Amino acid sequence: MGDDSEWMKLPIDQKCEHKIWKARLNGYEEALKLFQRIEDEKSPEWGKYLGLVKRFVTDSNAVAQLKGLEAALAYIENAHVAGKTTGEVVSGVVCKVFNQPKARAKELGSDICLMYIEIEKAEVVQDELIKGLDNKNPKIVVTCLETLRKALCEFGSKIITLKPVVKVLPKQFESREKAVRDEAKLLAVEIYRWIRDALRAPLQNINSVQLKDLEEEWLKLPTTAPKQTRFLRSQQDLKAKFEQQQAAGGDEADGDNDEEAEIAQVDPYELLEAVEILSKLPKDFYEKIEAKKWQERKEALEAVETLTKNPKLENGDYGDLVRALKKVIGKDANVMLVAMAAKCLAALAAGLRKKFGTYAGLVVPTILEKFKEKKPQVVQALQEAIDAVFLTTTLQNISEDVLSVMDNKNPSIKQQASLFLARSFCRCTPSTLPKSVLKPFCAAFLKQVNDSAPEVRDAAFEALGTAMKVVGEKAVNPFLTDVDKLKLDKIKECADKVELVGKKGGGSGGEKKEKPAAKAPSVEAPAKPSGPSKKAPPAKAAGPPKKGKPASAPSAKSKKGPDAKEFVETELSLEVCEEKASAVLPASCMQLLDSGNWKERLASMEEFQRAVEQMDKSEMPCQALVRMLAKKPGWKETNFQVMQMKLHVVGLIAQKGLFSKTSALVVLDGLVDKVGDVKCGSNAKEALTAIGEACSLPWIAEQVVSLAFAQKNPKNQAETLNWLANAMKEFGFAGINVKAFINNVKTALGATNPAVRTSAIALLGVMYLYMGAPLRMFFEDEKPALLQQINAEFEKMQGQSPPAPFRGAKKAGAEEEGDVAEEEEVDGGPGDIMDLLPRTDISDKITYDMVSKISDKNWKVRKEGLDEVAAIISEAKFIQPSIGELPMALKGRLNDSNKLLVQQTLNILQQIATAMGPSLKQHVRNLGIPVITVLGDSKANVRAAAMTTLNAWVEQTGMKEWLEGEDLSEELKKENPFLRQELLGWLAEKLPTLRTVPSDLMLCLPNLYACLEDRSGDVRKKAQDALPTFMMHLGYEKMVKATSKLKPASKDQVVGMLEKARALMPAKPAAPGKAAASKPASSAPAAKQASAPARNQSPSEDFSEPEPKPDTKKSKPAGPAAKKSESMELKVKGEKDNAKLNRTPSSEKGVVGKKPPVKAGAKDEEDRSGPIFILVPNAKEQRIKEEKGLKILKWNFMTPRDEYVEQLKTQMSTCLPKWLQDELFHFDFQRHVKAIGVMIEHMEPECDAVISCLDLVLKWFTLRFFDTNTSVLMKVLEFLKLLFTMLSRKNYQLSDYEASSFIPYLILKVGESKDVVRKDVRAILTMLCKVYAASKVFPFLMDGTKSKNSKQRSECLEELGCLIENFGMNVCQPTPAKALKEIGIHIGDRDTTVRNAALNTVVAVYNTCGEQVFKLIGNLSEKEMSMLEERIKRSAKKTPAPSTKQERPQREQPTNPNATFLRKPAQEEVPNKLNQARAQNAHLEQSSASIPKEFQLDLDVFENNHTCASEIPDLVQHKLDEVLEPVMIPERKIRSVSPHFDDIHNSTASTINFVISQVASGDINTSIQALAQIDEVLRQADKAEAMSGHIDQFLIATFMQLRLIYNTHMADDRLDKKDVFKLYSCIIGNMLSLFSMESLAREASMGVLKDLMHGLITLMLDSRVEDIEDGQQLIRSVNLLMVRVLEKSDQTNILSALLVLLQDSLISTAGSPMFSELVMKCLWRMIRFLPQTINSINLDRILLDVHNFMKVFPKEKLKQLKSDVPHRTLKTLLHTLCRLTGSKILDHMSMIENRNESELEAHLRRVVKHSVNLSGLKSDKSTEKGALRSDDKVIKAKVSDILSEIFKKIGSKENTKEGLTELYEYKQKYSDADLEPFLRNTSQFFQSYVERGLRMIESEREGKGRIQTSTGIPQHSTDSYLPSSSAVPVSSNGEDLNAAAYYERLKILRQRRGLENSTPEEDRPPLSSLRPSVASSTDMLHSKLSQLKESREHFQQEQSHSHSPTRSSSPASNLDDLKKRLERIKSNRQ
Repeated sequence: MGDDSEWMKLPIDQKCEHKIWKARLNGYEEALKLFQRIEDEKSPEWGKYLGLVKRFVTDSNAVAQLKGLEAALAYIENAHVAGKTTGEVVSGVVCKVFNQPKARAKELGSDICLMYIEIEKAEVVQDELIKGLDNKNPKIVVTCLETLRKALCEFGSKIITLKPVVKVLPKQFESREKAVRDEAKLLAVEIYRWIRDALRAPLQNINSVQLKDLEEEWLKLPTTAPKQTRFLRSQQDLKAKFEQQQAAGGDEADGDNDEEAEIAQVDPYELLEAVEILSKLPKDFYEKIEAKKWQERKEALEAVETLTKNPKLENGDYGDLVRALKKVIGKDANVMLVAMAAKCLAALAAGLRKKFGTYAGLVVPTILEKFKEKKPQVVQALQEAIDAVFLTTTLQNISEDVLSVMDNKNPSIKQQASLFLARSFCRCTPSTLPKSVLKPFCAAFLKQVNDSAPEVRDAAFEALGTAMKVVGEKAVNPFLTDVDKLKLDKIKECADKVELVGKKGGGSGGEKKEKPAAKAPSVEAPAKPSGPSKKAPPAKAAGPPKKGKPASAPSAKSKKGPDAKEFVETELSLEVCEEKASAVLPASCMQLLDSGNWKERLASMEEFQRAVEQMDKSEMPCQALVRMLAKKPGWKETNFQVMQMKLHVVGLIAQKGLFSKTSALVVLDGLVDKVGDVKCGSNAKEALTAIGEACSLPWIAEQVVSLAFAQKNPKNQAETLNWLANAMKEFGFAGINVKAFINNVKTALGATNPAVRTSAIALLGVMYLYMGAPLRMFFEDEKPALLQQINAEFEKMQGQSPPAPFRGAKKAGAEEEGDVAEEEEVDGGPGDIMDLLPRTDISDKITYDMVSKISDKNWKVRKEGLDEVAAIISEAKFIQPSIGELPMALKGRLNDSNKLLVQQTLNILQQIATAMGPSLKQHVRNLGIPVITVLGDSKANVRAAAMTTLNAWVEQTGMKEWLEGEDLSEELKKENPFLRQELLGWLAEKLPTLRTVPSDLMLCLPNLYACLEDRSGDVRKKAQDALPTFMMHLGYEKMVKATSKLKPASKDQVVGMLEKARALMPAKPAAPGKAAASKPASSAPAAKQASAPARNQSPSEDFSEPEPKPDTKKSKPAGPAAKKSESMELKVKGEKDNAKLNRTPSSEKGVVGKKPPVKAGAKDEEDRSGPIFILVPNAKEQRIKEEKGLKILKWNFMTPRDEYVEQLKTQMSTCLPKWLQDELFHFDFQRHVKAIGVMIEHMEPECDAVISCLDLVLKWFTLRFFDTNTSVLMKVLEFLKLLFTMLSRKNYQLSDYEASSFIPYLILKVGESKDVVRKDVRAILTMLCKVYAASKVFPFLMDGTKSKNSKQRSECLEELGCLIENFGMNVCQPTPAKALKEIGIHIGDRDTTVRNAALNTVVAVYNTCGEQVFKLIGNLSEKEMSMLEERIKRSAKKTPAPSTKQERPQREQPTNPNATFLRKPAQEEVPNKLNQARAQNAHLEQSSASIPKEFQLDLDVFENNHTCASEIPDLVQHKLDEVLEPVMIPERKIRSVSPHFDDIHNSTASTINFVISQVASGDINTSIQALAQIDEVLRQADKAEAMSGHIDQFLIATFMQLRLIYNTHMADDRLDKKDVFKLYSCIIGNMLSLFSMESLAREASMGVLKDLMHGLITLMLDSRVEDIEDGQQLIRSVNLLMVRVLEKSDQTNILSALLVLLQDSLISTAGSPMFSELVMKCLWRMIRFLPQTINSINLDRILLDVHNFMKVFPKEKLKQLKSDVPHRTLKTLLHTLCRLTGSKILDHMSMIENRNESELEAHLRRVVKHSVNLSGLKSDKSTEKGALRSDDKVIKAKVSDILSEIFKKIGSKENTKEGLTELYEYKQKYSDADLEPFLRNTSQFFQSYVERGLRMIESEREGKGRIQTSTGIPQHSTDSYLPSSSAVPVSSNGEDLNAAAYYERLKILRQRRGLENSTPEEDRPPLSSLRPSVASSTDMLHSKLSQLKESREHFQQEQSHSHSPTRSSSPASNLDDLKKRLERIKSNRQ
């Protein structure tokens, strides 16, 4: 060990895990240098330390740990693989570093956490820190809070998710620790900086003072938005940008936006508890709401209003309630009720939020119609309602309803509809307000702008202004082309006034964004035109959280920035144009433009062309130039050469200049006119194309087609259509306004010229490429011949994909918003077309009768109704979305019992989908989701029809609506295998086609994971197939995080599958897919590339892209087919699952071995031969040692965490072959079954090796107990039965280490719901007793009875009964009394089986030890006692007498536990040792009256000692019938010495005994009454002495009551806590009174004081007490009481009690560390007062206790404890004792056996020697002077010491008799000894007690006569350390004799005392004087019970006999009073 050379040679990684701390320290130092040296973050060197980093931070040596932390920090900072260690390292830091006293360690720990966050592991770190907040150590909690605060401060709330932190914050404010509360306050202030008022709601319930403090702190915070100061690795470019912004003054607008975004991030609503209100509606609500009296309707509405005030409502079916409210709003004549109903509706919408979206379409039309009401309060209520409803849905869903009222005749309705839209627009963004939605609204507003009513006009202006503010002027202007300037100014003025919700001005659409955007071109001016588009991506990257909105606008502007000025270019006059043109064109050119000579005109055009070519873009006046070209002759030019040149120049100008639509309009007419020209046509087409690029194709297409069809030239028309068809291919279809020229196309189709028709059909063919089948709908009415031609063209195009557009990217990009929201238009292209179709409103045709028919009871009538609906839809072809009550009626038919009707309904829904088009979206919630439910139908044809319907709907609506909300996850939750497999298959097909999904998809994950473990193989396969598609949208990290709520075994499996799915994850569809659905393709890829680097908020990109290689490599070796193709892994796994169910092993092998070479498979087979259990010598011992030394995790958990599984895996790697280990830890349960089968085969031949790794095997099986799969569980139990049979045969005994890590988990399964499992577990438990002592199994079963599972409780109780039957009472641990009390609690259990099991177990005890069971079981309620007695009576008929059953098991147990199974057959041969013992006792008492210990027999000695059996004589036979006869007690010959003394101790003692017994009552009132009576006695000094002798008994009853309160009353919610507080107050009051009197306080024995202190400390630490009103006051009282106990108790006893209590608390791992701390505080207080109390302390006893403590905790073990305070406490105690007594202390070790072996003596010698060396000779002399001045003084001191010791013994209950005997002998020896000084300060009572005692001993020794022993003298045992299981009633130890034995003893006493005809009262002394001698408080418990019984018997006798006149010492009235009190107490008790 000492030789460093051994470890110095080791490599660094081995040094880091060396057992010598210096080696580890050196290793960490070298590792730190190495980590700083390695430059390559992907170096293989990092991999070596992957498993070691956790050890770096959790090193047990503080010095090494500090260096380890530095090394770990360097590792995390530099290693690419460091992220994989996050969970374990941060967990280690929290548990092992944050509790360190060194600030540097904490600081490094905190830095490690922050570094993990920097390397993208924020979620894992945050989870671990939040777990740390539940730690009991306040230091850890404080540091966790501090670290969270630092992380938030540095990284900001985008990276640190605040929601989980805010949830746990209020709890921290309730902490007892001030440091925790202070840190929580700082964290709350930091959170407030980021989310502001969103934090108020979650913290509203904290202490008002704390809240006030917080408010003050919040006010001090600066109002500026906080900024992120530390960045993730992926944000380094952001960091640079941030620094640049800081230098340049910062982009403040962006900052504001960010801040607002953060506020939205933590929604207070999310932190509220949802309230269920539907069940709370009045039963008669629906009748009342229809009542004729308005008052009744009002009552109904008031009830709803009250319920809906809850801010968050539970989801449910609110359909009926909403319809009822809608009816009130729509039809109620009482406007007050309309307003109330509207308020209810608003509250419902606010409480349900998105879940209310289903009903939005139902109520919006009604509310809008009701706006005709004039009353302001009604209008206001309706406005609130419709605004609340809007927040639950989207503008698209309700647009149809709103548009339908926009041309209503009533101006109020129009006004309110416009105002509603204005308010709604405020809440929109450009993405949620796309052109497609805005356009119809703008058209409606433009009508209203000209309305006659001014309020309608104003409302329309406001709405338009709001829209302009939201989407920007540029987006709205195209719709305002016909608006005059005055109105346009009014709209702009409204726009300026608008304040957008949640955006203080940052949302000013175009304007604010234009400024930074406008700079972009100027920066990049030298670049070519395509340059700015390339520059767009960084602009996009700058703001990732803005959902692409800010990015798209700058990119658009940067491409065509100045176009903003020319967009609204005004028309210039001819003079201005000439002026501008002459400035840039040569003068000759200008002059010759209108020359009459064509050659001059041609020359002029050539000059014109050259000038244009050389002109700069910014200088080119496009409008002026084209105006010059249009000058006479203009487009009427007759020379084709000049005309060609002119057209070419137009194209040039359009290409090179900033060409506006105003300029275009100048030339378009001429171009269209020449497009059909043979010579000039091509030039005209090129010019048109150039203008298309400049001004966008959609606009020019509309203009050109209109112009062409305004002419009559068929050639022009045909060529225009041809150009358009070609242009569409070149530009793409984006933004084409189909409706604008569809009529012209129809005209073309009807043209007489075949060329025009052909061109039109060709154009339709191109349009078909982009629009698909919906295009055909426009031409349904054409002639069949034409239709045939169109169809033929369409068929030609079928299957072709549209060509990638290569023109118009710039302008199209500028024209389109480029929003994420428009990605919907992947399938929204056809949607636009669908909007163009003429639609019929069928709501009038959906009559009440039709709906009633559909819901009729008769299926034929229902079918009729459905037929009618189908007919209406077929007839209408295209319908509007308003279909009345039809959705609810059809929904009901989807679960029709008649499957034909279900199919017919599905067909109707398909019809509706086609007919309604995209507007179908608003019906997804109420009609679409129920279609998914039909996928669970058992009939395949119904499921197929449902799937077809579903796809038809999705085709129209897109996927977004389906994925929003909880509906999909709720469907997936249903445990229907058909539904699950169909739905998962559908999702797997649809998800890969989407580019974005709503965040609600996360809600499906728990159910998806459940499907991975579904019973059905098909469901599992579909779930696995769906995994990669979910992952592509949610990301690997999020999906792994979602597994944290799974059971550990499930989690392992799911994480394994996720690893595989990660490799198969499809890429998100690229933007070219967008082009196919009408987006400009060339811009899309650019945008895609641009967004890629900036999308760091998407976990899927972030984590899957850099890491797939290492991860897949890592996961591959997990199975035998390691080289399997990654892309096939998941698929093969799915096939394998099915194969395992259906195929033979050979076919299974084929599946597994699909990809790998045959060789690999063969090699695997070879590997599997040979032994599977590898015998490693001493490995088990080493593991035990490591676990004891806390080097590894102790196998103790509620559910197995990952670290336990990993640890077991590591440990098993040496004992099992690799292939078997892979099987055992595989996520597929089938592999487990297979592995167990192999283990069963190998168990017998390899039994020695099995035993060598038995601990690991058992641990692995405990993991399987947490699996839910029954087949695995049955296989596990089969193995365990065989295992324990083998172990039993080998006579192997389990070690405690093996048992403790297995038995508790086995007992968990005894509560399994399946009988077959329970039966097997019980069988295993029976076998277990053959390999592990039954007495050790007993405590595990006792713990099992505390489970919440009633089956487990009952089975454990049954098993306990079996153990007691088979092994006797000795099996009960820790004592029979304690065990039986625990069992007795279950007699009152709610569950019948538990009650019966508890009763059966107690009956088993009764059969073993007879009537004594009633003493042991403690206080039961009357009902429970009667149940028990009844059960015992019943069992008595079936079983032999209890006395004959008792002995055998107890005697056999020590020799061979297995032999106890033979108990019953051999029973008759066994002599009854118990009765022999009793008879022997009687003989002894008859023959020798001088033995004072007649009731202190240790029956266990007799029962268990077989050698004494022969010495015990035969039983003395008694007639037990005497017991039932009244006993005539003879009169006494000799008078009692002191009648007064008798009086006190006959009647008073019995009463006190009885009252004390009631203190421990389970009934609070009984206990309080008893305490009040005792308090009355204690408060009167003259009566208090009566309590002498009862102190221990009273204290035991008290702490029993304390324990009862702690375990039962405090946990019982039904009890009023004020009553419990009252009981606590009484107890504490009594104790304070008692411990105020030193004489009484000193009577408390050590054992009782120990238990009392235990109870008081437990009470102080009970957090529930604080919740009681005045709880703090109570704790202060307890504190005062503890100080009083420490001061007033016997100092030896209390010091001894504290030492034993400290020892127990340190041994117990379950207790709170605060407990030990408080015990040590008490010890320190005792140590502080030692100088004053040293003389009254029995040092021998204290040193014996210290010796025992040091035996249990040797110095080394003491140092290993987490805290060093126990070690310091013990050292201080010993040093203080040595300082006060010097070397004399070594003489006080007389009670220690084997002193030489004691660590204590060596320690004391060192201390004494050290103090001698320090003090030198002088000190020695002074010691001599002080203590040993002369021999004379020595003698005096010795005399004084001896007498002190004797009087101490007399004063203590245990040794009082011994003390009296010693005093008597001392007086005999030193007759002149003066006792006066010792008796002077004692009470008269004590003096007379001593005198009588001495007189009695004298009379006994001299044999002068039998003076009756005074009843005040207790009968004690000198041996106070008797085993607790062997007591008799008057002993202290627990058992009690039955009634017959009492009467036997009574006879013996009568003979001994010479009694004849004494009065009944005089029978009391021997009974009432049986006061217990207490070895420990638990022993006294049983003595108390016996006294209670004696007190009862005594009073019964007293009442049944007449009183003798001789008893005159006590007044009759006093006696009567006592009797009455006793009767009252008895009646209360019953």
